[in-house]
Amino acid sequence: MRRLPWMMLAGGLVLSAAPLRAQTYDPSYPVCLKIYPNAWGGGGEYNECTYTSMAQCQASASGRAAMCVINPYYAPQYRTPPDQYRRRHRHAY
Repeated sequence: MRRLPWMMLAGGLVLSAAPLRAQTYDPSYPVCLKIYPNAWGGGGEYNECTYTSMAQCQASASGRAAMCVINPYYAPQYRTPPDQYRRRHRHAY
């Protein structure tokens, strides 16, 4: 029975030794590069959401184990037109 706490502690140390990378999608960019782990076991699968166009992402993905995907959490920032525009283009109703 004394072994159980030590085994639990050892298991916890093993699990905490490998850092986990949180999967996040940056809502500021519409395109993400999904990068797959290489054949030599380095790294894990993760997303890089820093691309403004599919062509830009595809150029970065070229020659890598990666593919471009549309960011499902993209939230475009809409801006209102400046006051000058509104005054100049006011409609008479």
